[in-house]
Amino acid sequence: MGYESVKKEKSCGAVVYRREKGERLFLIETMIQGHVSLPKGHVEPGETEEETARREIFEETGLRARVDTAFRRTIRYSPRPGVEKDVVFFTAEAEAGDIIPQPEELRKAEFLPLEEALRALTFASDREVLRAAGEYLRQQS
Repeated sequence: MGYESVKKEKSCGAVVYRREKGERLFLIETMIQGHVSLPKGHVEPGETEEETARREIFEETGLRARVDTAFRRTIRYSPRPGVEKDVVFFTAEAEAGDIIPQPEELRKAEFLPLEEALRALTFASDREVLRAAGEYLRQQS
């Protein structure tokens, strides 16, 4: 019996937040496919993880963000048979501006308080990352 090769993929993204009236709000995205997620996407050749996260946030939402790589969490899963995918998440503070959802990928994107954002996310792995990022940010301020 031969070994099947596993194709490796890598994406990067961020737990994006914004402060409003003293409260931290977190960005969640409702994808065209229907699930609710955090901003992320494939690493392009020659890009650093941080550059990928910044580019994906901008492409998906029109928001510019300051990425903090001191917070780094990786999720590993298999999106389809024979594929292993790593997704690296940082935190990122969004600069002022309106969300402009990328119509090819998103139904909508919005900022929500932590507990609402946690309830809205589809996947437990995203909730774990958001929870850890929320705790990290709480300790920073």
